[in-house]
Amino acid sequence: MSCRLTALAVDALDPAREAAFWAGLLDREAVGDSVPGSATQLGLRFVASPVPKAGPNWMHLHLTSTSLEDQQRTVDTALRLGAHHIDVGQRPEEGHVVLADPEGNELCVIEPGNGFLAGCGYLGELTCVGDREVGLFWAEALGWPLVWDRDGQTAVQSPAGGTKVSWDGPPLPTKVGRNRLRYDVVTDGSLSDEVARLVALGAARLGDAEDGAVQLADPGGNEFRLALTPA
Repeated sequence: MSCRLTALAVDALDPAREAAFWAGLLDREAVGDSVPGSATQLGLRFVASPVPKAGPNWMHLHLTSTSLEDQQRTVDTALRLGAHHIDVGQRPEEGHVVLADPEGNELCVIEPGNGFLAGCGYLGELTCVGDREVGLFWAEALGWPLVWDRDGQTAVQSPAGGTKVSWDGPPLPTKVGRNRLRYDVVTDGSLSDEVARLVALGAARLGDAEDGAVQLADPGGNEFRLALTPA
C-alpha cells in the first residue's frame, strides 16, 4: 500500500490570484483555486489564509528550460504575470534565475542542460528543507525510488518519471510554525490503515480536518494532508 502525492498546498492571501499566476506560468487551466497536475507533473492547490508570508519557504519549485531563449521566455512570462526578481544569495556565475510569485513564494527557472532535471518535464522539481531521514520516509511512503542519495541530500521520483522531490540535507534551519507550503497526498484504500502505516514509518498524526482528511507531519515536522482519492 502507498499514498500518492497529488499537489502542493500553498497558503495564500488571494488564492484566485495565485492560481491564475501559476496556471499562466505553467500553461495549464486553473480549476477554482487549484492548478491540477497530471500523472507525472505536480499540481498546486491554494488555500485561503490571512497570514502573509514571513521568511523563506521550506519548499520551492524549479522550472526547466530547453535553451537560454526558452529560459528567458519563462522569466519574461513570470514577470508579466506578476513575479519579481529576488536575491537569496545566488552567485553571479550560477545559471538559474530566482524569482518570487505575487505573494513572495520563491521559484527558480533552471538553466538548460541541467542533467539532474533531464526528462523531468517543465515543472522539474519540488526542492525542500529536510534531512536524509525525511527523504527515506517519503521514498517508502510514496513507493517512489530514491534517485539521489549523497552527502545527506536525497531525492525521489515517481517510477513514471516527472517532477522530482528533493531534500537539501544539513545544515537545517529551525522550524517555526506551520509550513506555508505542504504536501497533499491521497490513498485509494482505507484512510485509517494508511494513517497507521505512515505513523509506523515515522509520521506523527496531528489531527483531523473538517472534510474528513487527516493532518500528519513527516519525521522532519513537515505537515501534510492525507485524504481518500476523490470518487
